[in-house]
Amino acid sequence: MIAAISRILRLGIGARQGVARKATLKDMATIRHALSSSFEDCLGEPAQRLRRRVELARTPQELWLLRNDAFQIIAQRHDQAVASQRINGLMPAFRGWLDPRQIGPV
Repeated sequence: MIAAISRILRLGIGARQGVARKATLKDMATIRHALSSSFEDCLGEPAQRLRRRVELARTPQELWLLRNDAFQIIAQRHDQAVASQRINGLMPAFRGWLDPRQIGPV
């Protein structure tokens, strides 16, 4: 019983150790710029909506979750290979802000 509780506590603490710091406004601006740049040549209403969502995101995690939307918009404008290349190019901008297990290529 004690071993099971100890294991659960270790797992819970380990999950929180990935990211301990809070992003400053400058950090957020850097990550926003990287994400926005990935689809800057994409036009249309979906791209405009995504730009607005990128502006409104308050954490690196929120921006990370917008990658899928960016992938879709880029793939529609170009193709999936270009979308994958651009989205995978964002990984360095997110390192240190997310649990390393969350960061991976498309």
